[in-house]
Amino acid sequence: MKKRKWYSLIDKVYSLPNLLESWYEVKENKGSWGIDKESLEQFEGNLNQNLKELSRLLKERRYAPSAVRCVLIPKPNSSDMRPLGIPTIRDRVVQQAIKRVIEPIFEAKFKEVSFGYRPKRRALQAIQKCKEHMAAGYRWVVDADISSFFDTVNHRLLMQALKEEIADSTLLDLIERFLKAGVMREARLLPSVGGVPQGGVISPLLANVYLHYFDEVMAGRGYRLVRYCDDFVIFAKFKRKAERALLVSKQILEDRLLLKLHPQKTRIVHGFFDGFEFLGCLFKSGYIRPRDKSIVSFKDKVRYITRRQQPKKFKMIIQHLNPVVRGWGNYFRYGNVRTLYQRLDEWIRMRLRSFLEKKKALVYQNKRIYNRQLKTQGLVYLRELLPITLPAKGQLYRKAVYQKMVRTV
Repeated sequence: MKKRKWYSLIDKVYSLPNLLESWYEVKENKGSWGIDKESLEQFEGNLNQNLKELSRLLKERRYAPSAVRCVLIPKPNSSDMRPLGIPTIRDRVVQQAIKRVIEPIFEAKFKEVSFGYRPKRRALQAIQKCKEHMAAGYRWVVDADISSFFDTVNHRLLMQALKEEIADSTLLDLIERFLKAGVMREARLLPSVGGVPQGGVISPLLANVYLHYFDEVMAGRGYRLVRYCDDFVIFAKFKRKAERALLVSKQILEDRLLLKLHPQKTRIVHGFFDGFEFLGCLFKSGYIRPRDKSIVSFKDKVRYITRRQQPKKFKMIIQHLNPVVRGWGNYFRYGNVRTLYQRLDEWIRMRLRSFLEKKKALVYQNKRIYNRQLKTQGLVYLRELLPITLPAKGQLYRKAVYQKMVRTV
């Protein structure tokens, strides 16, 4: 039976309602300006005319994507720099409009092993799936990393993957023009011979489209794969099966998809004794906790927010601190972190006391300011974010609402 493809999609892309919804999503995500230096506020100041102009150019097949502005940002806990491509606001709106149309098409075929940058799927679900595989006895782990994935995606293979579902040549040509728009770096226009720019609205979706073949083959052969964009782990019950999984992964990624596994970051380990890191977590000895780099990064953010040399009110410091504490705490809350959270709470309170008294922070000093005083200012504690665990069946516990002893059933 001949596979059905999707035709006539470009009219859905350039429809004004779709462009308007795309603008709202781009605005919500915020972001900086591109090479034309037009900000979100400037684009919104003439919104109706801008959207009509985008719609007209797309309809007439005359829309020309701009080169992305290249910004080098430091990698977490590393001296290396990573290139970030920032498209113009107009390009972001058009990319979002394309994504809104084609994402449901590819979501229908994506595998359950893929968790990165997909609707209703999160990193926490990937971590939970790793937990399940480990609990089921799959202790040998292929811990792999693709070298410079976003910079080495092959345009020809990516377009072939898109053509498996889409037959609208106008839309395909528009996507290809985005891929080949080039990069503006230090006032020089560099051609895009491969890769998808990190920072592009549609780039994560294109990355999943490109790696879908890998997901399909590995899942079809029965391997326990968990992938989050270009980062993945494979679970096996025996070492020889893990070695076979690594060999198959190399054949698919390097021979078929023309990618390269990082030689230093790709290894086979015993998940219980050796441990492995995935999505910021350390899995070892049956426990899950934030890896050391994640803890260092979190503490660096807290240090910066609570630095003493700033003329801000204490309430403002709390307002800036709480989202960082809440975001980091909620991400790792399902691990074995109760003791860690308690220590970090004590350290954060010490930093805040240091700010209030304008003197060097010492762990066992600054006790003149009580915990309840910090709490009344609205400080969020990490331990408050931990999930509530009910006692075992039949065990007595006190219910806070009625202050009575009840028994779980």
